[in-house]
Amino acid sequence: MRATKIRMKPGCGSSNQLVEINEIYLTGCDEEGYYKKASVYDYLKEHPNTIQVNIWPYPELIPEVSVKGEKYVRSTPDSTGKDNLLKLPRE
Repeated sequence: MRATKIRMKPGCGSSNQLVEINEIYLTGCDEEGYYKKASVYDYLKEHPNTIQVNIWPYPELIPEVSVKGEKYVRSTPDSTGKDNLLKLPRE
């Protein structure tokens, strides 16, 4: 599966904070569409290494929990210094 675009929380459209992602659009699954980040987190806990960001080098999504206990996802690091998930188109 691939993450192809993101929706940020209301009022956070230009944010570069992973925890402020609200939904992630997934393709290559039974029902393509937007999924809440907590649902993607839960899926990845059961099925690790199954979702990649649709930007070369196609890093894997990794489930994380914030210091406030909020479930979110990030991508495996690369040399750019910015998470590729945040480079996806936003709606």
